[in-house]
Amino acid sequence: MPKTILKGYIEVPEDELSVVIKALHQHKALTHAEPGCLVFTVEQDVNEPTRFSVYEEFVDKAAFEHHQARVADSDWGRVTGNVKRFYTVVTEAE
Repeated sequence: MPKTILKGYIEVPEDELSVVIKALHQHKALTHAEPGCLVFTVEQDVNEPTRFSVYEEFVDKAAFEHHQARVADSDWGRVTGNVKRFYTVVTEAE
């Protein structure tokens, strides 16, 4: 079954950084608990604190789409409304 992988980064407005960082812990925990989540990392860049690298793997497209729908209607979705996202999504056979 082909995995769905998202990789890239987000840029957080400097004045919203503390709110996003505060919400990130719960966002990670909820995502890791989702059925079909294989890997989920969001790491703040050491040199550019407003940039966070993002890498996600889900067992299939349906699990990935479920994640996207959950996030859109979550606290993380609301907190990151002004965040710029730079992602690539691919489907990859295991």
